[in-house]
Amino acid sequence: MAGFFIALISGALMSIQGVFNTQVTKTTGVWVSNGWVQITAFAVCAAAWLFTGRDSVSAIAKVEPKYMLLGGAIGAVITWTVIKSIAALGPAKSALLIVIAQLAVSYLIQLFGMFGMDREPFSWRKLGGLIVAVIGIAVFQWE
Repeated sequence: MAGFFIALISGALMSIQGVFNTQVTKTTGVWVSNGWVQITAFAVCAAAWLFTGRDSVSAIAKVEPKYMLLGGAIGAVITWTVIKSIAALGPAKSALLIVIAQLAVSYLIQLFGMFGMDREPFSWRKLGGLIVAVIGIAVFQWE
C-alpha cells in the first residue's frame, strides 16, 4: 500500500515540476532551466546523503552493465521533453501522453525482460488496459 501512495505522490510531483520548469524556461531558456533542475537535484541528493547512511560513492564504479549509469543523462532529456511538451500542449495533455508512453514502454520492458528486469508473460488484460488508457486520451482531447 505504501508503494501505491508513493507512486501517486511521484505523479503529482512530476506534474508540478513540469509546470515549474516550463515557467522557469520562459525566463531563462530550456538548457539553463534544465541545468538548474539537475544542479538543485544534485544538491538535494548530496544533502540527503550527508544525513542518511552515507553509502559508498565509489560503489558507483562497480555498477554493471555500465549503460545503467546513463540515468542522469536520460533525466536531462526527460526534463527537456517535459518542458517542451507542456509548453506545446499544456500540463494535462502532456501528462496524459507521458503516462501512456510510460505504461507502454514499461510493459514492453517487463514483457521482454529488458535491462535486467524479470520477464513477464503476455497478458491480454494488460494490453486491454493500455488500450483503454489510449481511448481515455482521445476522449480527454475531444472538443
